[in-house]
Amino acid sequence: MPRPSIAGRLLAILSGYGLATILLLLLGLLTWLATLEQIDSGLHHTLRKYFHWQAFYLVPEIYGELLPLVLPGGYWVCALLLVNLTLGGLRRLRQGWSHAGVLIAHCGIIYLLVAGAVAHHFSERGNLLVAEGTASNVADDYFEHVVEVAEVQAGKPAAIQVIRGQYLTDLEGLRSRTFRLSAMPFDLELARYFPNAEPKSVLEQAPPEDLRPYDGYYLMAKPDEVKAEANTPGCIARILYRDGRKSESFLLSSAAFQPFTVRHEDRVFTVHLRKRQWLMPFTVRLDKFTAEFHPGTMKPAKFVSEITRLEDGKEAKAVIQMNEPMRYANLTFFQASYQRLGQGPSARMASVFEVVRNPADQWPQYSLYVVSCGLLVHFLTKLAGFIKGLSRQPNHV
Repeated sequence: MPRPSIAGRLLAILSGYGLATILLLLLGLLTWLATLEQIDSGLHHTLRKYFHWQAFYLVPEIYGELLPLVLPGGYWVCALLLVNLTLGGLRRLRQGWSHAGVLIAHCGIIYLLVAGAVAHHFSERGNLLVAEGTASNVADDYFEHVVEVAEVQAGKPAAIQVIRGQYLTDLEGLRSRTFRLSAMPFDLELARYFPNAEPKSVLEQAPPEDLRPYDGYYLMAKPDEVKAEANTPGCIARILYRDGRKSESFLLSSAAFQPFTVRHEDRVFTVHLRKRQWLMPFTVRLDKFTAEFHPGTMKPAKFVSEITRLEDGKEAKAVIQMNEPMRYANLTFFQASYQRLGQGPSARMASVFEVVRNPADQWPQYSLYVVSCGLLVHFLTKLAGFIKGLSRQPNHV
C-alpha cells in the first residue's frame, strides 16, 4: 500500500476527529478562564484579550496572578475549527447518504461559527438613555470615540464632519496625522492619542518631562477602566488654515464638558472628542419605567420599560425588560440599566438600553435548527437501518 503524501497526511490531520476534540477542549478552557478573568478585568477587556482577531495568543490572569500557561486566541481556535469541520464534511461526502444527518449537523455548526465571525467584525453596540416622558433616536457607541468638527449657526450645528476612531487610535507617541475637512475653511492636525487620560492643571500637579502643557493643562494617562466604556481618551490638536497659518495646539478630551471653540472671520466652529453617535431609523419614547429589587437588597429582580416606537407618523407600543429584548429594524434593544435624574420625589426615572446592530443576530438560532434537523435525520437513518436489519433476520420457531 503506497504511503500517503505529505498533503494527504496534512489533510487527514486538519479534517480529523482528533484535531476537532483538541479545539473543542481548548474553547471550553478559554471560555472558563475568560469567565473568571472578567470578574477583575471587565467584560470588554477580557473579550478583546481572549477572542479578538488580533489576539493570536494570550496568558491568563486569574485573581491578579498570571498563570504559567500560553494559550492560542479564541478567534483563531474557532477559525481552525471552521477549517476542520469544512474539510471533514467534504471528506465524508464520499461516504454516501448514510451520513447525511452528520453532514447537515456539520453545516449547522459551520453556520454558527460564521455567525460569530460576522458579529465580531460587523456588529455595533451602543447605549440609549431615555427619561420618562421623553424620546430619542440617537445611540452612543459604547467604545468608539470620534473627533466631531461642526460649524455653529443660530446656536445649532449646521455642517458636521466626523473623524472615525480607527484613524485616531494609532497616533501614539510622536505620531501625528492631518485631516482634510472639505466643509470647513481649515484642516485639523491630531497627535499623541491617549486611550484613557484626564486633563490635569499644572497648578494641581506638575507634568512629567515628556508631557507639554497647553494653556495650563496637560493629559495624564490612566490605566484602562474595568468597564472599557468608561475610558476617557484624549489627544493634541491644531488648526491648519488654508493660507498656511497654524493655531496654537490645544487639548481634546472626552472628559471635557464643552467642545473646543474655533472662530474664523465671522464664523464659529466647535471641535469635540466624544463617543460616536448613530441615528436609528425610528424614535423611542419611554412612557413608564418600573424597577423591582430583591427584598432587603439593591440586587435587581426586574426592570421593565414600557415604550412607544415612533416611525413615519405611526406609533407602536412595546415592552422591554430583562432577558426580553425588543427586535426591530435590524436593531436589538436590551434593558441594560436605569438612572434616577435629580433628587427627591420629583426625580424622573430614565431607562438605559443597550442597542445592538448585528447582521447575524438570528443566525445562531437558525444554526441550532439546522443542527437539530441533522441530528434528527441521523437518528432516523440509524433507526431505519436497525429496523431493516431486524427484518432480514430469519424467524426461528
